[in-house]
Order: sequence, then structure tokens, then C-alpha cells
Amino acid sequence: MDRLDALQLFTRIVELSSFSRAAETLDIPRATVSHAIKELEQRLGTRLLERSTRHVRTTLDGQVFYERCVHVLSELDDAEAALRHVASNPRGVLRVDMHGTHARRIVLPRIDEFRGRYPNIDLVVSSGDRSVDLVREGIDCVIRAGNPRDSSLVVRRLAAMPQIVCASPEYLAYFGTPQHPGQLICHHGVKFFTDSGASNYAIELIVDGEVRNYDVGGWLSVNDAENYVVGALRGCGLIQLPRFHVDVALKEGRLIEVLADWPSPALPLSALYLYRRQLSPRVRVFVDWIGQLYEKKFGPIQVVRQA
Repeated sequence: MDRLDALQLFTRIVELSSFSRAAETLDIPRATVSHAIKELEQRLGTRLLERSTRHVRTTLDGQVFYERCVHVLSELDDAEAALRHVASNPRGVLRVDMHGTHARRIVLPRIDEFRGRYPNIDLVVSSGDRSVDLVREGIDCVIRAGNPRDSSLVVRRLAAMPQIVCASPEYLAYFGTPQHPGQLICHHGVKFFTDSGASNYAIELIVDGEVRNYDVGGWLSVNDAENYVVGALRGCGLIQLPRFHVDVALKEGRLIEVLADWPSPALPLSALYLYRRQLSPRVRVFVDWIGQLYEKKFGPIQVVRQA
């Protein structure tokens, strides 16, 4: 097995956490996989993988090597795409990170359509609400809500998601239903914080044509979108989020919208990727495709003027 094949094999083992599954996906014998990794470790003079009967995980050196391999293989795929003029039929591995709710509710239910259109692209989808280092982690594209802060990335707006403020019937029965934004000072909200420690508890509402912030108290803080909703369902306070995330709970009466006469500003959703002189065909077709999904879900983007 040559060096390039060994790198591809190593990254596949790490991503699948299995020698056997990697062998199956690459259609090579299990013994060949073990022998190739042993040779790779001997050539590098370090142990890359820790094996047990159930799990395979990288060592510290293995994780650093994996990140470099992802970068090298991605650059190679892009170079081949440019030389082969395969922009209409891109190939290679595409690594995307997005919020779990978006993956489960919008993207993955239609992912077979993307595969049918681009059968030579292999997708690696990770989910979370954390900040991602695209270069270090070898991520090609991230899908994020809010206004991006990293000016070094290319930003393509995908959607403006309608938001609402809501709470559980139990919370409203105990604290009362706010009838005006000014009453929010007497209420609790479920707080949300990021991995960098930044947090924003304010509820934003459009009042007299301007976006205004209303601070609320609260005793529960979370850093995950699903836990944010669970906190509201358990009566921990008000939450503000895209309506689609809680549409079922609203229909079932487990959450109730409040302050509907003062709409929430739409939450922007964007695709972010590294600036390159020639955009990777894999990234381009994926962003084009996912943009169509979000336009069907939320309609054309409408810009809300903020004060």
C-alpha cells in the first residue's frame, strides 16, 4: 500500500472508529488494514491508534497526524478537481459541521437526494454548538446561526429564520404571562452560553419598528440547543429561538408563544468556509444544495433593519 492510500485508510479508521468498518468501506481485507497501519506507525516511529476489543481511538500523536492528513487529502482532492475539470461532478470527502437540530430536522432527512445528485462525494457530518477551527480540524464548511464574528471566513447567507418567545404552561401559570415587553424584567429565561464563555440572556423584540433588548433573570444555563428547549419544557423559564425547532411542542400545547404582538427579529443562518482563490467544487455544490433546502423551508431571505 503506497503512502497516499495509507493516509486515506488511516483517516477512514479514525472517522469510523473501526478497523473492520474501514476495511468494508474501502473493500480491502481486514488483515491488509492492520498490516498497513502497523507499517505506517513504524515508518513514523510513533503509535497512532489505541486499540481495544470494542474501540479504536487516536493517541495524541495520532490526532495531530489525523488533522494534517485531512488537510493534505482535501488539498489533493481540490487539485485533482481543478485538473480534471470535474466541477459538474465533484468527488472526494466533504467535512461539514452544523447544529444537531438542523442536521436532524432539515438536512439529513434529504441527504439521499444530495447523494443521488453527487454520488462521488463522501460526507462527514459533525454536530455541535461549539466554535470550530476549520484549518486545524480539517472542516470544509460550517453552518451557523447568528452573525459570524470571524472576518477571515467567507459567509454565504442561507436563511432568515422566524423566531418566537415561548414558555411552558406550568411556568406561565406560576409566573404569569407577560402582556408587554416591559414586564420581562420580572421573568426568568433559560440562559445560553458558548464554549468561549460568552453568553447572551437578552430577549430581542421589534418594538415601534426597532429591535430592542430585554434582560431577564434566570437560574439555568446551558450550551446546547436541545437542552435549551428541555429547560423551557420543564418550566425553567422563557426561551427565544427559531419557531421550527419547537413547532411540534407548540402544536401539542407543551410550549406556548408569548408576546406575539411584538415579533422577534429573524435569526440569520449562514454557511462559512475558508477563502480560497478557487472554491472547492465539493463545498460549492453542497452550499448551493443546502441553500435550496433552506429557501424551501423558510422562503427567500428578508433583511430586518436593526437599530
